[in-house]
Amino acid sequence: MVGGKAAASETRSGRGERAAARRTAILDAALDEFSARGFAGARLDDVALRAGVAKGTIYLHFKDKEALFQELVRTMLGPLIAGLEQLQASDLPIRTVLERFADLFVREIYGTRRRDVARLVITEGTRFPELAEFYYREVVARGIGAMRAMIKRAVARGEVRHEALSRFPQLVVAPGLVAILWAGLFDRFDHLDVAGMMRAHIDILLERRE
Repeated sequence: MVGGKAAASETRSGRGERAAARRTAILDAALDEFSARGFAGARLDDVALRAGVAKGTIYLHFKDKEALFQELVRTMLGPLIAGLEQLQASDLPIRTVLERFADLFVREIYGTRRRDVARLVITEGTRFPELAEFYYREVVARGIGAMRAMIKRAVARGEVRHEALSRFPQLVVAPGLVAILWAGLFDRFDHLDVAGMMRAHIDILLERRE
């Protein structure tokens, strides 16, 4: 009897692992399709073909193409935003915070397929405002909120001279948007040192002189 329960548990575990692997394959394939064809041009049939699953399998995990895109955002960017919110809970100097944010962006967004997700929102957001709204709610609003709170604290401590930075924390992430756009348009002509640009930007924001 005990052996039967153990075998059943292993069977359920195996099914769960296979389902998780299929889900991951579908998300990877969706990112490939969205990147190659845009949100409008991407078809679930082609996602299924790339993932090596039947189209019906996609519907076991995701209601439709929009839900698939939303899960891409949650899976790929959600943990990074959670990390930024955890930084907010710490009491680190603002330069340390900004340097960690820059390193995180270069290593975990710009240097990975996550930048393709951000680029998709930039290029497709005007045509599909519901996608832009979801991305704003899940990523932008949370990130800006955490950054604003940390900058306000830094202003109160005298680490940041200009209070305007707390009103416009978008200034902190502006080089990241430039880097993503540059990579898609101009990097093959003129390679951009993104890490160097981010460090220079922090020095300018905090008015550090060479």
